[in-house]
Amino acid sequence: MSSASPSFLLDNEQIEIPPTSQAPEQKFSTAGAYQRALINQLCLDAFLWMLREEFAITSTVFPNNAALASIWEFVNGTAINFGNARLVLMPTLAMDGDELRVPQEWIDIPEWVGDYYLAVQVNPDEGWVRIVGYTNHRNIKTLGVYNSSDRTYSVESEDLIQNLNVLWLTIQYYPEVTKAEVPVLPPLPQAQADNLIQRLGANTVFPRLEIPFQLWGELLAHGGWRQRLYELRQGITQQASVIQWLQDGVSNFATQLGWLRQEFVVAPSGMRSQEATSIGISRQLLIANNTYDLRIFSQGNAEELIWRFELRSSNSENLIPAGLKLRLLTEDLQPFPNNEDSATAPVEMLYVEVMLESGEGIVWEVEPTPKDYEREVLRF
Repeated sequence: MSSASPSFLLDNEQIEIPPTSQAPEQKFSTAGAYQRALINQLCLDAFLWMLREEFAITSTVFPNNAALASIWEFVNGTAINFGNARLVLMPTLAMDGDELRVPQEWIDIPEWVGDYYLAVQVNPDEGWVRIVGYTNHRNIKTLGVYNSSDRTYSVESEDLIQNLNVLWLTIQYYPEVTKAEVPVLPPLPQAQADNLIQRLGANTVFPRLEIPFQLWGELLAHGGWRQRLYELRQGITQQASVIQWLQDGVSNFATQLGWLRQEFVVAPSGMRSQEATSIGISRQLLIANNTYDLRIFSQGNAEELIWRFELRSSNSENLIPAGLKLRLLTEDLQPFPNNEDSATAPVEMLYVEVMLESGEGIVWEVEPTPKDYEREVLRF
């Protein structure tokens, strides 16, 4: 974040939607979902342009740009992180109201909770957005009205702060307690998640109100499950697998996440063994301002279905520092024996080898958490 203290915006000042802003390229299951995605994209583009061009603020989309379509398919709102703050933009086409209405997902899913929530009017025809006002998470939980019919929290205009100079100064110089306590959602077993995804994947249902919030929130918070549900609603019934990526090329969505098909030199496993090559996939991770490569490739005979997950520094001269961990979990986030490798001292690599059945899914994690990380299900 810039260390300057600019005058942020005048009350209700219009922000121009940049001419480079375009409609989302992804598909959506209904006209309503497409319109939701469109106004969120326009709002996001305008806000990021303002932060970058006028105030030299570097910000990132939460959880990452590739995940936006699977969020907008189901729920309104876009979150961005800058500095230590998370802002959640809540766009609307309505020009006759100035309340803030926030879907429950952004308030009661612990991983999604923001510090500040902004009510934003979007006028696509005239090419501008207007920030009506903002408040923090704690105020929404204490002052907001929960509407059970559409699972939203609403805050009246008199409880919103209109002057964004106050927001800027608060974030930079007067940090406050912004968040109310949110209970952790109960774990969702794999079999139940599979059943719910199949049930909610039909375009004949409106998924976010179809099941109790605790189930829906846990389903949506899991990036892999949410993406799978999104794909089903676009008519994509066949799940892409790592094996398929190795044969036919990495899918478009996986490419957006940074996955590449790559040939690796595999170290010898015995005294008489020679170096060999293996085709696998890799993606680059940014952890504490250092770049690392996560590599996944088959070990031994293909029939054995043994896969190696390997973490190395992108710079071959650097070691992995003490404290880094590489962890694998089942699709429903359960640990299993020998699922983790951690660096107690600087090491060349971390790795975990796992035997997977055909069609089985796995979730990887790294500590500290990489930038733009969200859980994904890799299927084999």
